[in-house]
Amino acid sequence: MAKESHTKAAEHHETAAKSHRTAAEHHSRGEHGKGLEESSKAHGHSKTAHEHTEKAHGESQRAK
Repeated sequence: MAKESHTKAAEHHETAAKSHRTAAEHHSRGEHGKGLEESSKAHGHSKTAHEHTEKAHGESQRAK
């Protein structure tokens, strides 16, 4: 199960990174409304990634 949790965490980290890059692109073009919207999405993905990371870490610790 730990492998699945780590994979899920990685997927959310990748999605968060993509959203951060998209937000940066919008801001650099002066599209601040779109940038803020994408930043909000990035924050949500980061939060979910952190939750999955904590779960994966716990599972890894118990597997020792």
